[in-house]
Amino acid sequence: MSDKQFKHKLYVKKNNDVAFTASTLEKIQTIISHYPNGQQKSALIPVLHIAQEELGGSLNVDIMDYVAGLLDITPIEVYEVATFYSQFYIDPVGKYVIEVCQTGPCAICGGEDMIQYLEEKLQIKVGETTDDKLFSLKAVECLGACGSAPVMQVNTEFHEFLNLQKIDEIIAKLRSESELKKPEELTWKERLS
Repeated sequence: MSDKQFKHKLYVKKNNDVAFTASTLEKIQTIISHYPNGQQKSALIPVLHIAQEELGGSLNVDIMDYVAGLLDITPIEVYEVATFYSQFYIDPVGKYVIEVCQTGPCAICGGEDMIQYLEEKLQIKVGETTDDKLFSLKAVECLGACGSAPVMQVNTEFHEFLNLQKIDEIIAKLRSESELKKPEELTWKERLS
């Protein structure tokens, strides 16, 4: 064994100050109030969505520890959830996260071809982000639309019956909208209040 000690990124704490705005804290308290006393962990997924959205687009250790403190649960309980679900990002991602289903039905219907085409078009591999920080590409397990395969999700927007022309149209639209601010009705903090 080498003298170098391996440190997983979940153990790298930067000790950055993390805090929600007062209005966001109020919304989080409303979400927590929907659950019985002592069951505030039930609010973890919506609170993580809000944290990711409001605090920079991904969840580092400092953010996850902050969420654990808000919900009065252990940090490992937050890490388990944040690393299990594909909609949470431990590493920084681009403005648009493209998740392409790679499960059987999508693969049979051309999902693997869609992934390869996106890699070529965006000049990145699965798991990478474009140099302009606009797109991140992920291959994910079932997106729950086998009957309309192949499918992909871009942030919270779902796209079915993909083909190369549709992908070109989606990417062109995203590039043209890249300077626009995300509409408030599409933010987690607004949908969950």
